[in-house]
Amino acid sequence: MPETVVLKQSQIKKLAKMDEIIESVEVGYAEHANRRVQMPAKKYLYYKKYNGDLRLMPCYLRNLDQSGVKNVNVHPDNPKNHGLPTVMAIIELIEPETGFPVALMDGTWITNMRTGAAGGIATKYLARDNSETIGLVGAGKQAETQIMALNEVMDIKNAKVFCRTCTSRAKFAEMISHKYGFPVEPVDSAKDAVRNVDVVITSTPVKIPVIKSEWIREGTHINAMGADAPGKQELESSLTLKSKVIIDCWEQASHSGEINVLVSKGEIKRNDIHARIGDVIAGKSPGRQSDEEITIFDSTGLAVQDITTAWMIYEKALEEGNCDKINFID
Repeated sequence: MPETVVLKQSQIKKLAKMDEIIESVEVGYAEHANRRVQMPAKKYLYYKKYNGDLRLMPCYLRNLDQSGVKNVNVHPDNPKNHGLPTVMAIIELIEPETGFPVALMDGTWITNMRTGAAGGIATKYLARDNSETIGLVGAGKQAETQIMALNEVMDIKNAKVFCRTCTSRAKFAEMISHKYGFPVEPVDSAKDAVRNVDVVITSTPVKIPVIKSEWIREGTHINAMGADAPGKQELESSLTLKSKVIIDCWEQASHSGEINVLVSKGEIKRNDIHARIGDVIAGKSPGRQSDEEITIFDSTGLAVQDITTAWMIYEKALEEGNCDKINFID
């Protein structure tokens, strides 16, 4: 009887680096663009009483014969009230031929890393080739994995960071400077963070935009990573409307991505979107076409990112024998 591989977060961290995850996610995006993926949009369970939700994310990559589902929560009050992470996830990998659960693994670290990888891929295809400065609004785990991925695709000379808590941004700046070897300046406002930089990263949970159009210079690329539920919006509407917008998936972006508020108001329609990131990777649509245009990547997070990444880690675990196994059918 076959057994199911079980992987804890500590084991997973030893099995994959950011460059490998970027490669896996890029393959997944391209498969999605080439219509070789079965991937319903996220399904949500809302725990309004507890200010949280649960998202179910299934995916099947036919050509790669990879299948699985991720369950991931978002509970913003967890760190303060329960000593738990805001985001936690479990990924189950399914053998398409039999439906057998070949792996059950922590998905929290994978979620953070594959989301960072998405920003790195978008920056690779959409930022100006000579980009070297970064402005971050938000200084949580996602901000760090964004930096980790951008460090793989561009030569970062310096960065600025803003978040609401002075001590948090100072600690983040010190940690990133020490870890990656380029100076990071903590600043007192979102405006100071994003002015006169080449790439902007937003990773906040806000419903009232924190980035004004007038702060963003021509030629900037923006990774809008924070909006992941209806009503959330990080960028001023006029900024989005004048920019070239690239999404990961219309069904999700229109429902819960950076563009969701504008879509609900009828100010953005599907034809107004330049492309999906997978279309750019697959060569079906151009990315950046001039040094003057402002590009925005609206990332909602796709199951295909999780499953390609998790499957790569699962295969490495089998190769290295660094895993536990359990017989669920016994």
